[in-house]
Parts: sequence; C-alpha cells; structure tokens
Amino acid sequence: MKKADACYVYSHEEHAYHFHDKHPFNPRRLTLTKDLLETCSSLDHSSVIKARKATEQELALVHDSAYIEAVKLAGTNQISADKARNYGLGTDDTPLFEGMHDAASYLVGGTLAAVDAVMNGEYTHALHLGGGLHHGFRGKASGFCIYNDSAIAIEYVKQTYQARVLYVDTDAHHGDGVQWSFYDDPDVFTLSIHETGRYLFPGTGSITERGAGSGYGFKLNIPLEAFTEDDSFIASYETAFREAVEFFKPDLILTVNGADSHYLDPLTHLHTSLKSFHFIPKLAHELAHEYCAGRWVAVGGGGYDHWRVVPRAWGSIWLEMTEQTHILDQPIPTDWIDRWKSESDVTLPTRWHDDQSMFPKIPRKPIITARNQQTVEKALFSIRNEKKLRKS
Repeated sequence: MKKADACYVYSHEEHAYHFHDKHPFNPRRLTLTKDLLETCSSLDHSSVIKARKATEQELALVHDSAYIEAVKLAGTNQISADKARNYGLGTDDTPLFEGMHDAASYLVGGTLAAVDAVMNGEYTHALHLGGGLHHGFRGKASGFCIYNDSAIAIEYVKQTYQARVLYVDTDAHHGDGVQWSFYDDPDVFTLSIHETGRYLFPGTGSITERGAGSGYGFKLNIPLEAFTEDDSFIASYETAFREAVEFFKPDLILTVNGADSHYLDPLTHLHTSLKSFHFIPKLAHELAHEYCAGRWVAVGGGGYDHWRVVPRAWGSIWLEMTEQTHILDQPIPTDWIDRWKSESDVTLPTRWHDDQSMFPKIPRKPIITARNQQTVEKALFSIRNEKKLRKS
C-alpha cells in the first residue's frame, strides 16, 4: 500500500477545543502525535487534509436544535449557570470556554471529512485524531464531549451513502453516546470493549445492553475487569471484533481509539501496554480489507498521559494504515525528545514499545483473565445464536 491510500485529517482550529490548562482533555496530544510522525518522516503534507467546520444541519443529525443553541450561547457567555448545567455544560468534566460551539464543530467536521474521503473513494483509510467524542448525547454534553462526532458521522454515512457501519470502540470508557444513538438501529453495529462500569465512568456498557427492537443483537459490549493486561485485552478484542464483523458484514468500519487503557493513564484502571495499541489498528486494518474493501476511518478518543502514551499509541494507527510499521522497531527520534523534554514533567519515551520490566505484577491475573473470557462468551451468545438460526 502506498502512503497516498490513507489521509490524515487535521486542522489548527481543532486546538481551540481546550477547556483549561489543568483539564485532562488537552489538545496538545494532537500536536505531539503529528510532530512525532513528521519527525519520523512517516507523515508528509501531501497526506494531510484539513478538518472543516460542521454545519448546524449536520450537527442536528444527532443533536437537538435547542442544545446546539445552548452550546452557542455558552461559548459567548450568554447562558445562566443553571440552564448550562441542564445541558451538561459548565460542569467539572465539561466546563465552559469561549468559542466552544465553533471548536466542537471543527472536531465533528474533521470526522465528516474523513468519512467523505473514504466513502467517495479518494482514500481507502482516513485518520482523524481530533474525533472520538463518544459521550455526547442528543441534548446533553458528557464526559469532556460536547458534540458526538462519531454518532453524527455514522448518521451522515447512513443518509449520504446508504451504508452500514460497524463502530468499534476500544476506549477504556464505554461508548455510551454512540450506542444509545443507534440502540434500535439494525444498520449500525456498535462494539465497545472497555473497563467495567462497576468502577469507571459512565457506568454503562454491560453485556445485557444488546439493542432494542429491530436493533436487538446489533449492540455488543465487552466490559473488562480492572487491571486487565495485554494478553487478555487482545484476546477479548480479537474474538469480539472477528465475530462481529463476520456477522454484520459492514460497508464501513469506524474505530474509536482511546489511549486510556494503558497502565500509565491516570483516569482508568486497565493495565495494558503499547503492545495492545499496536495490535488494535493491525486487526482493524486486516478486517477492513477482508470485509469492506478496506474502508476504515479511525478517530481518537480518550488518553490522558499525553506525553508518554498518546503520541505512540495514536502514531501507531497511522503507521499501520500506511504500512510503515517497521518504524515501531526504531528508536523515538532524539529530535522529538529534545524538542519537548523541557515542557514535559515526565521522562519522554525513547522507544515505540514499552519496557515490560517496568510493569508491576498483577497478583489476580489468572482470575481476571478467566472472568474476561466468561464475559466474552456471554456477550457473544446472542450473535452466535442468531448465526445458528440463519443456518437452520
């Protein structure tokens, strides 16, 4: 595959989605990742397309007009605190900031530009790391997410291209906003593999959430035990993804690639390494070519160790898309380290892989692994039963 077969969607306007300097959702992640790839000579300007601003009509594919208006007012300080909170705005998770409507609209527009690039046949794959705001609801902000770019993009693909979408979310937090947007829709299959909601926001994503009405059986959740490590994460992800894509046979695969299941992430309790983040896009790439002519759009998501984890995890998606994974066996360029070390409060990584000796041992690993295997088997029951019925 040539580099031109994949595009990298990016725009400086996306950096305006910035709550405040102490907020964990920091747009610096976008700068660090792009700069790392450029320093490795794996990303050049010819592969970059600009994120555009989504229109209000496009936002309204998922969001209520009253909510959109509230976001606009909030971004110009023209809304009361009580009314803002009714819409999930002005909270600790999603505080107000100037120009929030425009900034959030660019994140949505970037994902729409990515799906257009793929569905129009201009590119086989597209990466938009500014996207992945999967907690946004129809009329409410939640979990750092104002507008839900993935849900909007899926509805846009359905209406514009009459296509069926397989949504695969490996963020440590359940992709609740996207799931509920299409809970009764048989043309959208949502698969979320995440830390169990017993310990982590948003508290949803159990195996019993399988869809409703004609959408029943098209929603699949794999809630993993806290402190799940690489081997169990990868096995759970691969089993669920392979069965879902074979069952659904999508026209497009859209993946949300949160980097917060890493053991260094400060907001979650999973315990994976870069080994998992190298495998996640590898499998998505393989299955996209096997089932939907390569049509694969990847977006970002969570990830709150933005110095050591996110640039390597997100950078590996692009390296996989463009078949440059040999770079993963090379050192992180010293130019990149020297450029950023004075701003970082931690020691920057020198390799794309993690030193496994640095990982603390998990004493309950056999129990955690067994429970995750049981969860996968129970979650896949409805799919396997439906496949048997189709054959009979």
